[in-house]
Amino acid sequence: MIKKKPSGYRWFVVAVFFVFMLLHQSDKLLISPLTPDIQKEFSLTNTQIGAFSTGALLVGAILYPVWGYLADRFSRAKLMALASAIWGSTTWLNAIAPNYTSFLITRSSTGIDDSSYPGMFSLVSDYFNPTMRGKVYGIMQLTQPLGYLIGMVAAMTLGGVIGWRNLFFITGSLGILLAIVIFFGVREAPRGKSEPELEGLDKIGVYKFEWKHVKGIFKKPSMILIFLQGFFGVFPWNVITYFFFLYLTNERMYDDQAKLIVMGLAIIFLAAGYPLGGVLGDALFKKTTSGRAIIGTLGVILGAIFLFLALKTPVDNQVQFTIFMVLAALFMPLASPNVISTVYDVTLPEIRSTSLAIESFIESGGAALAPLLTGIIADQLSIESAMLIICLSAWGLCAIFFIIAAFLIPKDVAVLRQQMRERAEYDKSHQEAALELNPKENTI
Repeated sequence: MIKKKPSGYRWFVVAVFFVFMLLHQSDKLLISPLTPDIQKEFSLTNTQIGAFSTGALLVGAILYPVWGYLADRFSRAKLMALASAIWGSTTWLNAIAPNYTSFLITRSSTGIDDSSYPGMFSLVSDYFNPTMRGKVYGIMQLTQPLGYLIGMVAAMTLGGVIGWRNLFFITGSLGILLAIVIFFGVREAPRGKSEPELEGLDKIGVYKFEWKHVKGIFKKPSMILIFLQGFFGVFPWNVITYFFFLYLTNERMYDDQAKLIVMGLAIIFLAAGYPLGGVLGDALFKKTTSGRAIIGTLGVILGAIFLFLALKTPVDNQVQFTIFMVLAALFMPLASPNVISTVYDVTLPEIRSTSLAIESFIESGGAALAPLLTGIIADQLSIESAMLIICLSAWGLCAIFFIIAAFLIPKDVAVLRQQMRERAEYDKSHQEAALELNPKENTI
């Protein structure tokens, strides 16, 4: 049977979600460069700053299983439109918070929509085959560093002019606008339609969510290791995201221009690291199904080495510090698109949102602890000490988990491919039987 040429519409879907993620990440990460202003207005300690970051992460963590389950049962496109609307609404509420308590509550509520991403990645997986997903996810994840850069520039150029509250009003309004675009512009895709074994079929069977398949996730050795690395792997990200700007301000005494140079260059290379990780992971995956785990190992080891060298650079040597931070930023994201792709490499299409939601839920457990733990250590020692202790320990564990996973992933990938072949044979036999009964129609 002749395979149909993929429709260009799939790139429209990626473009819409790219814009959604870019603006959403800009809003989410805007809090970091605005933290000095918010800290000054409410007279906050480092521990209190860590608490409101942890609050949003905890809310997101709790809701990951809910969003994942809903995305496997209902339209993922419509759920993403809902998530965008919630983003806009909660950001507006955060903008009008009159004191620290209300700010803590409303900031925590912004985590509601943060856990909707598994449904979006699952929908995209049904538009692209496994050998392309790493690249696509790498492109989509460019939005995190680019969003941080946009947020940083907006905070530094507009924050002092219109104030942090008005910035939140602007980003919240963009969330409402994107909700309308997603609702009317993005179509749902049949689950599993891009799997290699099913690509040649005109129609594929509908396989519904089943709890027994979800329970089976925890019987896959590779997934257990992915879960473990996910818990510890997000510690460095959240430490750096929420405290690096304060570190440059309070401990390296950089002025706004110096901060902009360091952060701008680091973010540009961080952005390059996502698609680089996806491309390398896809290329090595074609040679060995352990390829994505190998790239993940490489990323965490090199990221740890260069971050250590950067933080140990003397304060007055800004050039050396910047070079090491740029190199750390390039290698840190190599694992990220490969983790998402690996989850989909070993799980059935109808439970992929839930599978990634479970992984993200476990990640959020670590992410929620990181800002508060960093704040506590920073108040006792320093922000630099907190970053070194947490980042190096976490990445060391992640390297171990990735190395072990590299030996276990091939078996779990082979199991999924066999399941897809069985489904393809079943769907094809029913399709042929239907044609024999009614040659004029091609229905199951």
